[in-house]
Amino acid sequence: MSTLWKHYKEGGIVMMTVILIWSIFTIGIIIERALYLYGSSINKDVFLATMQKCILAGDVAKAVKMCSAANAPLARIVQAGLVKVNRPDEEVQAAMDEAALREIPKIAKRTGYLALMANLAMLTGLLGTVSGLIVSFGAVSGESVAPDQKARILAEGISEAMNCTAFGLIVAIMGLIGFAVLNGKTQQLEDDINEASVQVLNLVVTNRQKVNLSAVAA
Repeated sequence: MSTLWKHYKEGGIVMMTVILIWSIFTIGIIIERALYLYGSSINKDVFLATMQKCILAGDVAKAVKMCSAANAPLARIVQAGLVKVNRPDEEVQAAMDEAALREIPKIAKRTGYLALMANLAMLTGLLGTVSGLIVSFGAVSGESVAPDQKARILAEGISEAMNCTAFGLIVAIMGLIGFAVLNGKTQQLEDDINEASVQVLNLVVTNRQKVNLSAVAA
């Protein structure tokens, strides 16, 4: 910990503090998005098999209850269509589309900021590098600086520049890895929603005569 603090001070308090702020935002977004996305994930194949079994048996009310228990975006979208199963096909489709418009933005929310945080951290590190070198070479070239002090000042400036660059790159790499992983999970959830909603809608349309409408209404 003392070594980390030593490098932090050598990198320049101002720029290193800015990079630290970007790192806090990055870690916070990664944790929040990971908890939401992985907590919202359900086994699509098992879910569809269960929905198919209930719909073919005409027990849509049971399917609706299972969707409520799942508490996931996919389940809520399918549930929105199932509760309208006693209405025309167009209304079932409209209900599922409306639910998807509510749920999908929540899935993709804030993930894109990770790429922004990565770029900001990298650019802040670069700015710290440039400013450190400017100050260093400016001091060395000054006539008032004693010759025996120039080497020390130059070394301190280069150390500040390199530490800033290193910390900026660490935060940028962390942000880009988090973005790649979470963006992949987001895309998977959206693909599952699109596939499952179409399959459930087709099941409802083709097996409408088997549905116990009175139970659904109740």
